[in-house]
Amino acid sequence: MSEQLPTEEPKESAAALAFQLFCAAVFLGMIGLVFYNAMLRYVFRSSFAPSEEWARILFIYITFFGSIEAFYRGRHIAVDMVTNLLQGVARKTVDIVAQLLSLGALGLLAIGGVSLVMQTMDTYTVATNLNMTVVNGTLPVMAGVVFLMYVRKLVETIRRPASDFKRLAKGIE
Repeated sequence: MSEQLPTEEPKESAAALAFQLFCAAVFLGMIGLVFYNAMLRYVFRSSFAPSEEWARILFIYITFFGSIEAFYRGRHIAVDMVTNLLQGVARKTVDIVAQLLSLGALGLLAIGGVSLVMQTMDTYTVATNLNMTVVNGTLPVMAGVVFLMYVRKLVETIRRPASDFKRLAKGIE
């Protein structure tokens, strides 16, 4: 018998690596600002309001841009207890319906995000005087990018033969 060597992970594209570095920089910036403000409060018994606001803005950025990364890697929260019991045409049908519902939810999120951006175009943050479109614009961007990912996934699911959809749950027959 021949022993199989572990296969290497595919190399990351330059764009994927740049996106990961962007997310890491945002996350580290948020952590640095929170630490900076905590030190100011502890040592000088005062805080710097713009650092609190920037930390909140970076938290919003890491939430939405991190969700793009989670969807790209397939590491988002998914409830697949029932679908893992299915196989063949039934599994494929349920997967397609779930993806269509997800696309509908992402479409609503994108439309709501654009509406939010339009409503806050003339609003500025208190401490940094940053236009709120810079902050709220991350919502429709995330929804649009993930929507496109799901369209691609839906097309792949439709093209895949039903025989490729296997039952994943063990011990339940």
